[in-house]
Amino acid sequence: MDPIPARSKKVVVVMPAYNAEKTLERTLDDIPRGWVDEIILVDDASRDGTVALAKRLGLRVFVHSENRGYGGNQKTCYAEALKLGADIVVMVHPDHQYDPTVIPHLVAPLLEGACDAVFGSRMLGGRPLEGGMPKWKYLANIYLTAVENATFYMYLTEYHSGLRAYSRRYLETVNFPANSDDFVFDSEIIAQGVLHDMRIREIPIDTRYFAEASQIGPGRSIVYGLSILLMLVKFKLHKLGWMKFAMLNEPAGKPARKD
Repeated sequence: MDPIPARSKKVVVVMPAYNAEKTLERTLDDIPRGWVDEIILVDDASRDGTVALAKRLGLRVFVHSENRGYGGNQKTCYAEALKLGADIVVMVHPDHQYDPTVIPHLVAPLLEGACDAVFGSRMLGGRPLEGGMPKWKYLANIYLTAVENATFYMYLTEYHSGLRAYSRRYLETVNFPANSDDFVFDSEIIAQGVLHDMRIREIPIDTRYFAEASQIGPGRSIVYGLSILLMLVKFKLHKLGWMKFAMLNEPAGKPARKD
């Protein structure tokens, strides 16, 4: 087991939840509590017993009265974590698809101030197909990642992981409330970080797919892929100064940066 670091930075885990009753407790059992100060669950109008279970397990729970989407859920997660004074915010999906035992490796570079965000990469972890990733999703991931690397002039092995850690500086610098409420939120927040020179690292993680793990089908994935490509066009136009987009502007109340 990794040693628990002496630290003064507050680490908050956020869990964007939707119908996660069957997997929530398993996910919590894998979180190394010595590395985490608080855990927040934001329920996106689940139709099962997610909220009741989360409260019974002692989590800090926030409930959306209507479904706001994956991106909308993350907006609440990060806003509430920052209100709690989080210095580092770790997103963990409560469907147990991603392994939260790697949290020490996610947060260690942030505790040291070596970067502004750390992402878990299934591609860097190796053998994603053996872990159950559908081949069509694997190939789409590789293609979109290559296009994003070419657009952002940087190299990541994956842009679509749901296991991430952000510094407070990252979340306060980017305008994440202006992002989409859909799945493309995950790519938009990276684009914002690139625009603001945020330092991003990756760690390898295992791939695991099973019946209870949430995932989108081919139809929604096509929409997701097209949304990413459209976002990349917007990024380029914004970067060139030809058009401006709200999600790539400075957060409200913050003076615009002079390049």
